[in-house]
Amino acid sequence: MLRRLLLALGIIVAGAAAAQTSAPTPTLPVPQPSPTVAMTDADPALWVVKDKNTTIYLFGTVHLLKPGLSWFDEGVKKAFDASGELVLEMVQPTPEKMQSLVMARGFAATGPTLAERLPARDRPVYLKALADLGMPSALFDRAQPWLVATNLSLMPLLKLGYDPASGPESVLTAAATAEKKTITGLETPEQQIGYLAGLSGPTQVKFLESTLKDLPKLAATMDDMVGAWSRGDPATLGKLMNDGVKDTPELAKTLLYDRNARWAQWIKARMAKPGTVFVAVGAGHLAGPRSVIEQLKALKLTATRVRY
Repeated sequence: MLRRLLLALGIIVAGAAAAQTSAPTPTLPVPQPSPTVAMTDADPALWVVKDKNTTIYLFGTVHLLKPGLSWFDEGVKKAFDASGELVLEMVQPTPEKMQSLVMARGFAATGPTLAERLPARDRPVYLKALADLGMPSALFDRAQPWLVATNLSLMPLLKLGYDPASGPESVLTAAATAEKKTITGLETPEQQIGYLAGLSGPTQVKFLESTLKDLPKLAATMDDMVGAWSRGDPATLGKLMNDGVKDTPELAKTLLYDRNARWAQWIKARMAKPGTVFVAVGAGHLAGPRSVIEQLKALKLTATRVRY
């Protein structure tokens, strides 16, 4: 579950964690790229859907990367340069707006504390995970499980050197802004936070339990996913992303399958308008069964892999 969320909803994870609360929080190390970092070539997968008047590129992203991967070049850069519009999952709102959304949907004023909502066997693991990150448990007493799960997914990655500023969304947004390209989102911040906040209580608790269970494997899992992404290996990436998806049908339906279907419909509708568009979404949406690529086939559209 943690693996799928990291790719499918990394922007939510980053935004929610960055604006988790107005209370004082520990200062985490922010990775800074060094001019002496050796660059490693990466060639992530890129697809194109086109007719005689319209071209839509589909690029799968990993929302957080370590500095030093050279991916914004060759075929990806050529496709981006040819496009007049950048489309992301969501245009990142201001920190103040994200904080307001998280405070409104991520905390409960009444009811049991988060620790009380967890099964007794998971409480020591939960408290230790917070302590290892230097985060007081009181900070999350009134938090919803989805918010804690996303924070616990993100914070260790920041310590490992993964950085949203090195992620494709940040790089692409900066380039599109500099070149005065149109930037739009497939979804709004309210929608994305709503997907997580709208999960049933039992699914949210199961999500947090799964996150706690997977934390010791987080570094290796993330490295495996970034490796598959860098090699342009969607088959391996899809397997990593979708293993065990049937264990949490509500989460899979809400965060992956339904969104994939809506985005495929958006692409079909956009094909009616001439122009060239660069669409960048989490790589998990473009790999595996019921991906956007597969949904397009049902709509009689073919996404062709761009070889470069």
